[in-house]
Amino acid sequence: MAIAIALVIIVVASVLFHFVSPWWATPLASNWKQMDDTLTITLVITGLFFVVLNLLIGYIVWRFRHRDGHRAAYEPENRKLELWLVGVTAVGIIALLAPGLIVYADYVRPPREAMIMEVVGQQWQWAFRFPGKSGQLGTSDPRFVSGTNPLGLNPDDPNGQDNVVVMGPEVHLPLNRPIKVLLRSKDVLHDFYVPPFRARMNMVPGMVTSFWFTPTKAGRFDILCAQLCGIGHYNMRGHVVVEDQAAFDAWLGQQQTFAMTLAKAAAAAAPAAPAPGAAQPPAGGADLAAEGRALAQSKGCVACHSADGSAGVGPTWKGLYGSTQTFSDGTSAKVDDAFLKEEIEEPQARIVKGFGPVMPKLPVTDADVVALSAYIRSLGTGATGAPQAGK
Repeated sequence: MAIAIALVIIVVASVLFHFVSPWWATPLASNWKQMDDTLTITLVITGLFFVVLNLLIGYIVWRFRHRDGHRAAYEPENRKLELWLVGVTAVGIIALLAPGLIVYADYVRPPREAMIMEVVGQQWQWAFRFPGKSGQLGTSDPRFVSGTNPLGLNPDDPNGQDNVVVMGPEVHLPLNRPIKVLLRSKDVLHDFYVPPFRARMNMVPGMVTSFWFTPTKAGRFDILCAQLCGIGHYNMRGHVVVEDQAAFDAWLGQQQTFAMTLAKAAAAAAPAAPAPGAAQPPAGGADLAAEGRALAQSKGCVACHSADGSAGVGPTWKGLYGSTQTFSDGTSAKVDDAFLKEEIEEPQARIVKGFGPVMPKLPVTDADVVALSAYIRSLGTGATGAPQAGK
């Protein structure tokens, strides 16, 4: 009897919690109301099964409870009951699957006029690419990935020269215009997810996945990674800014194209010779710092280390150079080039107090270390104080 009462209480409490729960879906900001409808259908069907089955079990426990002089009837087979159960279950499964399959078929079939946006995921950061005036994306391949070409675009493909490359966590999109999203990953499994858009898709290494949506509400929306992609997964965040077409066009016009990136890289690799008698520019100047900044992006350093003082998985690099850091064993050291070299090459050798041993050992050359150090040095010098570096 107690079991029957407990089952009834569980059913009533579950139904009440659904209606008074503070956790509801975020307001819809895209065309995918079908997603909400499909989720509602799933919730209603599974909820009905939950209520009916638990109340039935409670009734059976009460109705056929043990009583003196009464024994349960042995019935090894009941074909009529089996047919009913099979039929009701089949109808329920069809009602669950059919709407989802219909919506998903539309979800991966974008309209012809959809604007293309490529999203590239990497531990633990986002990057984006748009076609240029040609309207086509250039090809890409992992063998082209470098500090100056973090997305691995083919430098010999003419269709990619005018592609707009956005290396950062924020991307802008036009309001009320269909967007076809192409997704690829540079390392592990990721998932591009914007909750108010009801839009998400896995990013599988070695392949390109896609879906489409239409932003219907202007605003700033969070981008999340919905697949556990490593220790910095929780910090793999970004933002989508939805605005009118004119504002979007203005923003897009301010971004760099792939051709501009290649030109800057070539200029940095071959600096102009100084005039006779002119002073030799110091090593580790602006060009070297720019190379270090590109390396920090391509190797994923910026996902954990900010350049503006904000907190993250790892410490900020702002004001790090010249400060004195204390390690977990109580020793301390001043941050200079030697300090940075050791921390970059052997990140687990010593741990700065206040941070965990989460930085992986990355394949870097001596030139990479020099460039990264120049970039960190360009972010300003600090003084002894709170810990700013760590792994």
